[in-house]
Amino acid sequence: MRRALVTGWFSFQWMGATAGDLLARDVACRWLEEAGLGYDVAVAPPFDGGVDWAAVDPERYSHVLFVCGPLGNGEPVSEMLERFAGRRLVGLDVSMLQPLEAWNPFDLLLERDSSATARPDLALAADAALVPVVGVLRVHAQQEYAGGRHDEVHAAIDRALARREAALVAIDTVLDAPNAAGLRSPAEVESLIARMDAVVSTRLHGAVLALKHGVPAVMVDPVEGGAKIRRQAEVLEWPALLVAGAFGDDDLDRALAWCLTADARTAARRSAERGRALLDEARERFLAELG
Repeated sequence: MRRALVTGWFSFQWMGATAGDLLARDVACRWLEEAGLGYDVAVAPPFDGGVDWAAVDPERYSHVLFVCGPLGNGEPVSEMLERFAGRRLVGLDVSMLQPLEAWNPFDLLLERDSSATARPDLALAADAALVPVVGVLRVHAQQEYAGGRHDEVHAAIDRALARREAALVAIDTVLDAPNAAGLRSPAEVESLIARMDAVVSTRLHGAVLALKHGVPAVMVDPVEGGAKIRRQAEVLEWPALLVAGAFGDDDLDRALAWCLTADARTAARRSAERGRALLDEARERFLAELG
């Protein structure tokens, strides 16, 4: 039987498997499909959907691949290779830590780098499966506003974000205390917000700075009945507003889904233009009153 077992650092628990390891694994699997070779993937927790290399029958496989990462002669890899002795061993996208003349267990070695050669990392050939990048800004409980439901609102936001695959970026606008994201100035805060695909914010300035740069914002007012965030959304004519005590999980899902559309980006730019026009009026009055 011709069948391959695909292994890598994702096959061993707590060995630091990275996104690059998993992307290289996917390329290896695609190449096996192109070769017409069936395969299983050996995984260890927290990964699932594969087999345990220590439990499968070695006779089931004609080939065993080790894919990606630095590789040297030692446990746990040596135990795995010994278990599959007699199979055709393939090293793919590995960095060989010892000179090849000292250790090379593979029948076929297409290394990332070794004492003999170097190749591009396999992640370069992986299919791009990009997801939205969503900034998350949370306000602390503000005692000056009665009816605050911050914990409840933030729990609802957590549930909504857990239901959608997205790269979440925690952004903090507070600068007079250690900043969770390591941001040190208004320019750094604003630059990060401007690069998001969308934001979810219970902070007024998180939402305002997003709209300023055409980034749609799910504006969530954590005060029952609404307070400054509700008023800001209304004056900017921004529709993606949710107010504590008056929305459910489905409302959050719909608001975030809309904020990730091209129509929402157009609306964000429109809201920013309206805001700037109103501020021009305030500036003229300020200058006239102080003149």
